[in-house]
Amino acid sequence: MKKISFLLAAVALLFIGRANAQQTDTVSTHHWFMHNLSGAAQIQITYRQGDISQLNDALTANGLKPISVNNIWINASMHHDNGSFMMEDGIGFTPVAMSSNNGLYAKYNQYQLFFRAGYNVLKNADVKLYPFAGLNFSASVLNIDDNAGIDKTGSLSNELLNSTASKTFYEGNFGIELGAGFDYLIPVKPKQVDCITIKRNIPIGIRAGYYINAYAGDWKIDNHSLQGGDQKQSAVFVSFNIGLGYEISK
Repeated sequence: MKKISFLLAAVALLFIGRANAQQTDTVSTHHWFMHNLSGAAQIQITYRQGDISQLNDALTANGLKPISVNNIWINASMHHDNGSFMMEDGIGFTPVAMSSNNGLYAKYNQYQLFFRAGYNVLKNADVKLYPFAGLNFSASVLNIDDNAGIDKTGSLSNELLNSTASKTFYEGNFGIELGAGFDYLIPVKPKQVDCITIKRNIPIGIRAGYYINAYAGDWKIDNHSLQGGDQKQSAVFVSFNIGLGYEISK
């Protein structure tokens, strides 16, 4: 009799444990899907005109040719939706622009990290229009390669203290972005995974606004600040955007 009572008690505890686990999973799942998750992974091509005239003045004063700055940015970004509110974050770079003279090469490009927040003013599920404001952190990099000054003997000992003009300079910048974005979502066949539906789309759109270069740092080499050559590069920007969007619902 005692063995039967012990067995019944163990079975009862097992059922109670399973019921509690199912309740916890249900609550957790319900909380996770309280709002549908939606967003997109994107590629953005941006045009923003740069101004490095002061840098070019410093280059020409030292016998180097001026650089034609590259105004095209290539960005990878993520778009996140929470109701009508949106966030966008991404990283980008400009292709290297270069000039050369008598074995000296000047190579210049830029990198950026940006965050944007906005509000969708349309109620159409396939079209989004949102004004946004954002922060932009960027860095300019200047490499001077002195091919003529490199020792051609191939000896490590001879090259260690060889006199060469090869150097790497960098400059940090901080900016504010004010603008608006427009996306048109092309529907793609949805995908079903267990009890989850993934609605897919291809967002095609544009971003346009004004970049305010609020702070332009000094040029530096090995954390040593240098005077001259730095300047603010505030400008209008326009981006073409394409990506792969998703909306996850239960």
